Amino acid sequence: MTAVPTAPAVPTAPAVPLLPAPHSSGCPFGPPPVYTEAAATASMTRAELPDGDACWLVTGYAEVRTVLSDRRFSADVRHPAFPLLVAGAREELVTGKPNFLRLDDPEHARQRRMVTGDFLVKRVEALRPEIQRIVDEALDRMTAGRTTADLVTDFALPVPSLVICELLGVPYEDRDRFQGLSRTLLSRDSTVEELRVAQEEVQDYLRDLTARKRAQPEDDVLSRLAARDDLSPDDVAGTGVLLLVAGHETTANMIALSTALLLEHPEQVARLADPAALPGAVEELLRLLTIVHTGLPRVAVEDVELGGVTIRAGEGVIAMLSTANREEAVFGGAGYRSTDELDLDRDARRHLAFGFGVHQCLGQPLARAELQIALETLFRRLPGLRPAGERAFRTESFIYGMRSLPVTW
Repeated sequence: MTAVPTAPAVPTAPAVPLLPAPHSSGCPFGPPPVYTEAAATASMTRAELPDGDACWLVTGYAEVRTVLSDRRFSADVRHPAFPLLVAGAREELVTGKPNFLRLDDPEHARQRRMVTGDFLVKRVEALRPEIQRIVDEALDRMTAGRTTADLVTDFALPVPSLVICELLGVPYEDRDRFQGLSRTLLSRDSTVEELRVAQEEVQDYLRDLTARKRAQPEDDVLSRLAARDDLSPDDVAGTGVLLLVAGHETTANMIALSTALLLEHPEQVARLADPAALPGAVEELLRLLTIVHTGLPRVAVEDVELGGVTIRAGEGVIAMLSTANREEAVFGGAGYRSTDELDLDRDARRHLAFGFGVHQCLGQPLARAELQIALETLFRRLPGLRPAGERAFRTESFIYGMRSLPVTW
């Protein structure tokens, strides 16, 4: 990567404050209006980061794909001009050892290859019976002797937590601990000190677990990583943090959001019962909900012409997956509803909910399988499912989602 010591001077004043960006109460499933309004004006907009630095807000579909696939944009968080969405966190992030998601090739590729095999489509397909068992048992517990529940705590959270714990080899009884730490790490409201303490605690937990796996290996991801001579306990723990946090937070919030949205569109729920239509329906939910509402940060390491503007080396960019996934020119057309609406018949396969390029989500085959099984089973077993109270959204997290979803059946 080409080193750039400092960010260049910004020639024009930033126009869009990136955070905080409140969601619309009238459209809680969409990205914050400040982003959609910027996208309606131009594909590239000057924006302001929480620490006052300027960057580019990239909202167009083609431009987002370029940012995420062009090696002139770096994902290395240690770059001195990398755009941060938490004010004052630069020193903490730079002094720490980033996981491979925040590194460039070749180191990113080297670390990623170590766990790729566990998330291949073939491997995930073999896991489907186990995922189905976990989903069925979660619904058995949720419905036992009652007709109301909070879908978030009783279904959406435990299902992906059980799956990722089993895959990684993390004891499920520790779920409350790592879920609490995950929430701190993903919260925009966490202080730098809170982030540091949470990061250290989850690293210590996984470092100790790695030592146990080395002594008594099992058939799981952490055991396989722990057995490698080229990885230190810290390396294994760092990868484990990424997989653990991403493996349950993202899917849990997608299950809850998808259910809440489908409850508003009961006329489309029947599509989930058609095995041929189910995969496409899940792709549409992924497109429309795109739970990374704050975008993916990158920094230019060379001058780049993009969207009619020149991005200078050392300038940060934020690739807005949520606005790109609602571009009419890509996902609209005759016969489809507006891209701001749910249409389970839409061909949404080109969506960017999992990112794009070499850094796109490693666990997307697993997430797809979990969503397909969880949603199909939920609405098949509870055909009378309906809201039972006021729902609450999680707006403080980098991963958009739900705090509660009361339901009855």
